[in-house]
Amino acid sequence: METTNYIQISYGQLALATLFILINIGLSLSLRLGLEQSLGIASLRMVVQLLLVGYILEWVFTLSNPILVILLALGMTVIAGVSSVNRTRRRFSSIYWNNFISLLSGSFLVTGIVLGGILRVQPWYEPQYLIPLLGMVLGNALTGTSLSLDRFMEDLTNRRQEIEALLTLGATRWEAAHQTIKEALRTGMIPTINSMMVMGLVSLPGMMTGQILAGASPNDAIRYQIVIIFAQASGVAIATIGVVILAFLALFNRNHQFTHLLSKLG
Repeated sequence: METTNYIQISYGQLALATLFILINIGLSLSLRLGLEQSLGIASLRMVVQLLLVGYILEWVFTLSNPILVILLALGMTVIAGVSSVNRTRRRFSSIYWNNFISLLSGSFLVTGIVLGGILRVQPWYEPQYLIPLLGMVLGNALTGTSLSLDRFMEDLTNRRQEIEALLTLGATRWEAAHQTIKEALRTGMIPTINSMMVMGLVSLPGMMTGQILAGASPNDAIRYQIVIIFAQASGVAIATIGVVILAFLALFNRNHQFTHLLSKLG
């Protein structure tokens, strides 16, 4: 795959791109939206994080050490799990662990299949492929798990009396919570499905665009992107189902009783 024909961006050109954020801050100030501080902090944090990741990846790519690559992948998963929980307004005791396990299972399984079974990367831990692919799968799975978990917790709270009445009348925990589980899973999957519906017509995915800008053939870039999208959809489904089912098992005991949620945050 040819990668030499691309335009490098200097730090001066990068600084010019901050004008876009300054426009947003200006609009927030003029319309009194109160978002200028959030925009500034988010922009600064994003730049620092990406620059730091860039230096770390250059170091990891040079070493190509499987232990370091796996540690970096686990660190990414931990951060994704914490971020997913932080977007959820209600908590229970094992919520962080449940999110980590779900994201780890979905992202590592799907990424492993793509690397070993489809792309057939040698060696399997080649960071140039493993880290970007895992990051894309994790990012989408994070969104899916946070949306589905938040919907699940809120619905359980809003339907608490109905669920407890069903349990009192002899319904099993699955029968009482089935509708809530189904709606939570739908909520987590819908953004991915909607994105797939308009991909290529309304939006051009980031990976495909990046490869084309780097000089790759559009057809090669499209094939890569199709593989990635299917992998992302699968990762979202596995992680979302995992996190909702684990939450269900944590909040409904074997005696078919509904335990208490922790108080709402924020």
